[in-house]
Amino acid sequence: MAFWSSTSVFTSKVPRKILFMFTLSLSVTYLFYSLMSCYNSFQFQENYVYQGRLVTDETTFVTLREKLYSTSSQVYLDEEFIERTATEQTIAVSSVRNRVGIDEGTAGWARAQAATTSSMMSRAAAAAGEHEHPEFSTTDSELQRVVNCTSDYGVKKLPQAIIIGVKKGGTRALLEALRVHPDVRAVGNEPHFFDRNYERGLDWYRELMPSTLEGQITMEKTPSYFVTNSAPKRIHSMARDIKLIIVVRNPVTRAISDYTQTLSKRPEIPTFEVLAFKNRTLGLIDASWSALRIGIYALHLESWMQYFPLSQMHFVSGERLIVDPAGEMAKVQDFLGLKRIVTDKHFYFNKTKGFPCLKKPEDSSTPRCLGKSKGRTHPKIDPDVIRRLHKFYKPFNMMFYQMTGQNFEWELEEHGISPGSRN
Repeated sequence: MAFWSSTSVFTSKVPRKILFMFTLSLSVTYLFYSLMSCYNSFQFQENYVYQGRLVTDETTFVTLREKLYSTSSQVYLDEEFIERTATEQTIAVSSVRNRVGIDEGTAGWARAQAATTSSMMSRAAAAAGEHEHPEFSTTDSELQRVVNCTSDYGVKKLPQAIIIGVKKGGTRALLEALRVHPDVRAVGNEPHFFDRNYERGLDWYRELMPSTLEGQITMEKTPSYFVTNSAPKRIHSMARDIKLIIVVRNPVTRAISDYTQTLSKRPEIPTFEVLAFKNRTLGLIDASWSALRIGIYALHLESWMQYFPLSQMHFVSGERLIVDPAGEMAKVQDFLGLKRIVTDKHFYFNKTKGFPCLKKPEDSSTPRCLGKSKGRTHPKIDPDVIRRLHKFYKPFNMMFYQMTGQNFEWELEEHGISPGSRN
């Protein structure tokens, strides 16, 4: 009887033991999850994928930006972080299971929990993606500023700087080079707000801008602003302290480049020589033709100087932007108050196109060069027409040099323009 009584007591205690072990395994698993979550959170921040709440602290953000400047390694993307974390947690659960001897049913539960955790993190990342914008600043390795989904990572602001001109001067090349800088956030397309869409209002304009963090500059470029009479007043009404960048180029070469672009879209237009003159026999230049009128820089600059001092304007030489892109970029970065991040190591000369291109990022198979619309071969222009145009522009150029305090030396090119030059 004593034997049967002892056996009965032992049997009645077995379920309690199993229940105790099961409960203990759950507690250990939960504790391990918590520790792994904290560890990955710290590792996540250390790899410069920082949470939005961190950038609200100015000191912390400055420190992070300095780290960004000093590294060329690719930061982790949200998807990579999720996949890595889910894998680590699955392995961790397996390890705990082996140590505490969880039965097969408990192991199934653990796998289900790991899958649930991965699903929850994926949904959280998707929610973050709804608020994130595709535009991003880049370094050599296409550095992306990735933020946690738990807080806002930036705000949309009106531009603090605008590239206002000029058409066919090199504005696209300048913008793309500036977008390499991690502290520049710029709209890729031309908004044309101050010349075509002003009635839509500033709220509409602001929504076009990419979100920025503290210390970043919001920019856009629309070359037609420079020749739009109403643009200076409108921009001044938005921001009196805004910085303006004007890319200028020999007005004769610029006009031919402008014509070349139009010709590629409308092959039926008259020749350059016909459009350039009201009366070629008398030598009367048709300054009303937009291709020629844009090059009268002094005339347009006068309108801007009524609202903005020269200290808020920076003039980039389109010619020097080709032969010395790093030198011109250094001046632009200084003007914008940026650290000189974009240097000569970012450029290489493309012999086919005839101008510099950005070197390809480490994770890309193609260089970042301007599209097919850039680098077209100019049509052959009568040398006499080119000579007459140089003579026409000379007094306006001299006036422009005096107004800006810079000598762009376009007169030296008067006898050196080749019919096969690039636009």
